[in-house]
Amino acid sequence: MAFALEALSDSGMTASTGGHAHLGEPASSRGITIGVVALLVLLVVGAVSYFWMRPEPVPKVSNFVQLTHDGQPKFLVGTEGSRLYLGLINRQYTGMAEMSTAGGEPKQLPILPSLNMNPLSLSPDGSELLVTDGHGLPNTGPLWSVPVLGGSPRRLSDLEGYDGSWSPDGKQLAYSYGSSLFVAKADGSESRKVVSLKDPSILASLVWSPDGKQFRFSVQERLDLPSFYWEVSTDGTGLHRLNADQPGLAYECCGHWTADAKYFVFLGGDQIWALPQKARFLGKQPKPLQLTSSPVPLSGPIPSTDGKKLFVTGRTVRGELTRYDLKSGRFEPFLGGISADFVAFSNDGQWIAYVSFPEEVLWRSKVDGSERLQLTYPPARPYLPRWSPDGKTIAFYETSGVRNSKVYVVSPDGGTPRLLLPDDPNSQMDANWSPDGSKIIFGGNSGNAVDIIRILDLATHQISTVPGSQGLFSPRWSPDGKYVAALNSDLTKLFLFDFKTQKWTELAKGSFGWPWFSKDGQYLFFQDASGTGALMRVRVSDRAIEKAVDLKSFTTVGFYGGWFTGAPDGSPIMLRNAGTTDIYDLDWEEP
Repeated sequence: MAFALEALSDSGMTASTGGHAHLGEPASSRGITIGVVALLVLLVVGAVSYFWMRPEPVPKVSNFVQLTHDGQPKFLVGTEGSRLYLGLINRQYTGMAEMSTAGGEPKQLPILPSLNMNPLSLSPDGSELLVTDGHGLPNTGPLWSVPVLGGSPRRLSDLEGYDGSWSPDGKQLAYSYGSSLFVAKADGSESRKVVSLKDPSILASLVWSPDGKQFRFSVQERLDLPSFYWEVSTDGTGLHRLNADQPGLAYECCGHWTADAKYFVFLGGDQIWALPQKARFLGKQPKPLQLTSSPVPLSGPIPSTDGKKLFVTGRTVRGELTRYDLKSGRFEPFLGGISADFVAFSNDGQWIAYVSFPEEVLWRSKVDGSERLQLTYPPARPYLPRWSPDGKTIAFYETSGVRNSKVYVVSPDGGTPRLLLPDDPNSQMDANWSPDGSKIIFGGNSGNAVDIIRILDLATHQISTVPGSQGLFSPRWSPDGKYVAALNSDLTKLFLFDFKTQKWTELAKGSFGWPWFSKDGQYLFFQDASGTGALMRVRVSDRAIEKAVDLKSFTTVGFYGGWFTGAPDGSPIMLRNAGTTDIYDLDWEEP
């Protein structure tokens, strides 16, 4: 603007003396014209710059109101106006519940015919739930439609998946299975594949756009990696990642559209974010806007149907290390009830290693808690430590969130952890020592049907593959060294490998988690993950299965949602959920 004013001034000063560039046009007119054009150009540039650079109008959330006060574990499923539907996971009841959007304690809604059933989505009219009767990681199984107000659940054709949602008009459903996204009619017929991603990606938090033309879903390449939102058209075209240039989000999930379809609200790094639907000035792509800075981690969010509220869960995260006394049949705090995951005992029973929860730091101490020493430091994320038989080394696996998991070893006296196989590009998880300490066995990712179990000879540094182990993971060496136990990729079968015959045999069928051998090797303990709330054991000699501990009154917590092992005396050790979870509403205001 200053240059334009100067041009106008100069044209007025030189009008009587300047030459003629164009016949019949006074110099003063030419100067004024140039000045006006320059002024207009600058004004346009300034306007464009203003609209391009000005801050995005931000929707606001305010006035946190706590709606429940029981602190029991729960999660939001959906809302249909005046009612909220949620899942409860506590000592007295596991299943669906409902409550008023105005608050009050949840009322049990026992409509799920199986404890395995996991609610995925509420139909647009609030009359039906889409659920999966699942097992494994991720929780996968047949898809069902369950009436909310009573009636007979129905299996949706032969569809199987681990996440899904109804279309806005309720006439179709989308679901994910394996690394692919599918769409079918509401009754499960005419299923077709929409798109496939890199295997073994996990597609979750699946929602339709309000106009029914696009899908949004979070993608997690492995269970130990963060998830990020992607978008694709219902015809399978235009697959791309949302927020690809947005740094700092630890993960993205659990998103829903607001009632007016102007914003997509989702969870990112334990806080609530909103992504505007409309592109900015001159097509500039919108960026996600952080709405909350809550001191407690949040989950959700689910917008109200009237567009005035957001419903979220707020939680405190803590566990209490617990031991089940086999003689008294009671649960007792262990190691003072510290919040610790993945406890491992040395062979002499004098030392333990554990990972603090939720901080994810590896420690070692005496079994009475004395002589405590920190062995890893953030950003390292250690899991499942194991003592060598001579007590001189601890093996564990670690994930950085950007590459495959790797096995490390560290001295219990401290020092820098060392990569066990620095040149191996494959995933290395769940390392276990051979009874004589000469070898380490390890597997790959759960849910990956192509990973194998391998053995590292520490003397020769040679790696061998356990025959027939493709698709198996979580290996456990028996105390006598004769066998290796492992789970299949969907956690439905428990296998035993005999080193003498070089063959695998099936020990049991069901839904399994966290196997470990008894100290004498006669039994293999495992968690029954089918919802019965029990620790089971199978006798290796004759495959007989029996219940070891009833866990109906026990709620676990941990990085993987729960974890179990055995103490030297055979008593089970686990992490009890000592945190709290409650539902809140927030006022939602758009600019």
